[in-house]
Amino acid sequence: MRFQLSDDQRALKAGVRELLDGRFGRVALRAAVDAPGRLDRELWRALGDAGFFALRLPEADGGVGLGLPEAVLVFEEAGRALLPGPLVATHLAAGSVPGAATGETVVTAVDGELVEWLDAADVVSGDASDAVPLRSVDPLTPLHRIPAACAAAAPGRRRRETRPAARAGTGAAGPDGCLAGLLTAAEQLGTAVRVQELAVQHARTREQFGQPIGAFQAVKHLCADLLVRAETARVAVYAAAVTGDAADIAAARLLADEAAVRGARDCLQVHGGMGFTWEADVHLHLKRAWVRARRAGGSTESEELLAGRLVV
Repeated sequence: MRFQLSDDQRALKAGVRELLDGRFGRVALRAAVDAPGRLDRELWRALGDAGFFALRLPEADGGVGLGLPEAVLVFEEAGRALLPGPLVATHLAAGSVPGAATGETVVTAVDGELVEWLDAADVVSGDASDAVPLRSVDPLTPLHRIPAACAAAAPGRRRRETRPAARAGTGAAGPDGCLAGLLTAAEQLGTAVRVQELAVQHARTREQFGQPIGAFQAVKHLCADLLVRAETARVAVYAAAVTGDAADIAAARLLADEAAVRGARDCLQVHGGMGFTWEADVHLHLKRAWVRARRAGGSTESEELLAGRLVV
């Protein structure tokens, strides 16, 4: 099986990176951080025009007609750029919710006990009627908590029946958990790659005792570990996009979560005290990686799925 990207896939990846650099560069990122909870509708429509949400829809239905491997490449770039918004939910709803494919409609989904971007969404998949605001560690991902889900998760409590959706979008298909997990893994891969770049760049330019800190063995090891984790996750995510197998996706999710979270922590270590300042972007990557790690069942469901396959 060949996992090298084709020329068209490399061109797609480069095109998305160029688009995001132009529409959501560092100035736009910082503006979004300063206005938490506000979704840039113009940017959302620009993503729709570029085919971000309609990527996997058939051309006969107005889509781009590409597949899951191409969607993974696009979401990797979105993760690298820290692009905010309910990207996965809207992408997965493109074929069922009017306006989602073009970016005119913003779709979010109830995901366990959490809902991302509830106030900014036009359509909610699932019952969010009892949702209450939750202080999010990520300034670019507003969260709500579903009390019913909390009660269901508590030991000794019985799970409540799911009720009809309380907001617009009743009947809209919810995002498939498996695909949501894979696209989340792709975003985590983007973060893992980006924090590796930031760490290496800082290690090459920051000097201590008359030489770049990258010359010191401890820093070299941190940068090498960042690269190994990112490339291991990349192989797993790309392979899972080709096979579409649930176990492959679960394994890719675990590796990508680890690469993003541990990678961001190691990047902070390389940056030293500077990495903890508000002006540095490193903490934004770590906080987003933490929030994504809870999405679509998180590591627990992936571990349980893989354990189940092992004992069959």
